[in-house]
Amino acid sequence: MSEERSGILKGAKRILVKVGSGVLTGDDGLDLNIIEQLVDEISAYSKRGFHFVIVSSGAIASGTHRMGFKKKLKSLPQKQAAAAVGQGRLMRVYSQAFGKHGLVTAQILLTMSDLTDRQRFLNVRNTLSTLMEWGVIPIINENDTVSVDEIKFGDNDNLASMMANITEANLLINLTNTEGLYDRDPRGSQASRLIPLVREITAQIEEAASSEADTVGMGGMRSKVIAAKKVTAFGIPYIIAHGKKAGIVGEILSGRETGTLFLPGAQHLKSKKHWIAFTLRSRGKLYVDEGAQDAIMNQGKSLLPSGIIKVEGDFGVGDPVTCVDATGVPIAKGLVNYSSSDIDKIRGLKTSRIEQVLGEKPYDEIIHRDNMAVSG
Repeated sequence: MSEERSGILKGAKRILVKVGSGVLTGDDGLDLNIIEQLVDEISAYSKRGFHFVIVSSGAIASGTHRMGFKKKLKSLPQKQAAAAVGQGRLMRVYSQAFGKHGLVTAQILLTMSDLTDRQRFLNVRNTLSTLMEWGVIPIINENDTVSVDEIKFGDNDNLASMMANITEANLLINLTNTEGLYDRDPRGSQASRLIPLVREITAQIEEAASSEADTVGMGGMRSKVIAAKKVTAFGIPYIIAHGKKAGIVGEILSGRETGTLFLPGAQHLKSKKHWIAFTLRSRGKLYVDEGAQDAIMNQGKSLLPSGIIKVEGDFGVGDPVTCVDATGVPIAKGLVNYSSSDIDKIRGLKTSRIEQVLGEKPYDEIIHRDNMAVSG
């Protein structure tokens, strides 16, 4: 048992568990034995004062099996239809399994638009907070039946990383069908070694993660590492571990060396800035000069019109926009106080000239520091 790992996990009482398709699926569409096993473990800790939120895959796989399809579905309408068939069964299995322990479950189905709108984001957070106060186990999945590319999370690794912010989790456990992150793809090399601890997500760590998904899942190891980067930026430790291993939840929470632990970042983004950085999709770019770059990255300043050299994209007031240096490297993302057309008119000018050019000056800043998340 590692003292460092035990120290990181000490006091972690609000746990987000993401369960991948590779863990949940079996010969009957869903692996009922594995689900029972996980539910038994989670229930035991729930009765000890731990609060759990589950992000669960499995609806599409369950529906595909229920319909008797042998091949993996490819088109979006097929997957949406399969999810509609399988989601009810998935929740019924969870509900019955937790019900044996006297615990109640709640179904939460989300699309990206539920989290990109700030008010709806806060509504989701308040609902989840209330459910946990009641001792209910929220089970979250993407609303596959209505999701389209513009409002899809991409995979449940990404969804789980966003939910970690919303639930203010103390730990995110990503249960998959492998022991953790290896230094190379274990499917192609017998010399591959498990990486038990990641202090910093470097380019080398990202390269070690395969982007290839298993036969039933959407995301490979690369998506899990990308999710780890988002979660640790919020100050939350993140563990990838084998979900089919008996007693895995207890092993993790007791501090045993199992899976791969990603340490939380030394500097943590606050909830709103994490939401801006990792949930919102940028609508455009603002190219800034060296002075503005230094003010944003090193001095904690807002972005003023004088530092902008180029505007790219079509966006409105309040939209998320990426700030990039003169070469196009992202340095920050924030919510703009002016539209792209207005910014293009006042870029390079001093704040005192905004009203002269636009006829009004509601704000001095193009992006206020409080609405900006700096990269790196």
